[in-house]
Amino acid sequence: MITIVLYNPQIPPNTGNIMRLCSNTGFSLHIIEPIGFPLDDKSLKRAKLDYFSQINPIIHKNYKSFMNSVDENKVYAVSKFGKKRYNNIRYFNNIFLLFGSETHGLPKLILNKLENRSLKIPMIKDSRSINLSNSVSIVAYEVWRQLKFSGADL
Repeated sequence: MITIVLYNPQIPPNTGNIMRLCSNTGFSLHIIEPIGFPLDDKSLKRAKLDYFSQINPIIHKNYKSFMNSVDENKVYAVSKFGKKRYNNIRYFNNIFLLFGSETHGLPKLILNKLENRSLKIPMIKDSRSINLSNSVSIVAYEVWRQLKFSGADL
């Protein structure tokens, strides 16, 4: 199982889209507080499609709480400041893909701690960022592809 982890998400439709993606890939979702909106937000529900998504994210009070509940060696930070291209590593089951807030990304302290497992998505020079839900999709599908789309109806 692959787990998507959102650090301090701020935009409900992004989180809803990610919930929908997790529902379609069989990935699980963890969210690290604070969250910039209530999880019952109308736009979140519209994006995740209530009738389709069975995703019930695990909520962590803070980053330390999250890290205390997982094996740190299985956490990959995804950021425009990552050290390795997301498609240049070999993925395994039971990893955590950590994505930062839409407004502030991941704190430098976290990126420094996970430097050897920090990933980036290539962009043209001077680009600000890629939308969070698009970034999650890009990396999630590469991981799933490497795992031969395990669980998919091929």
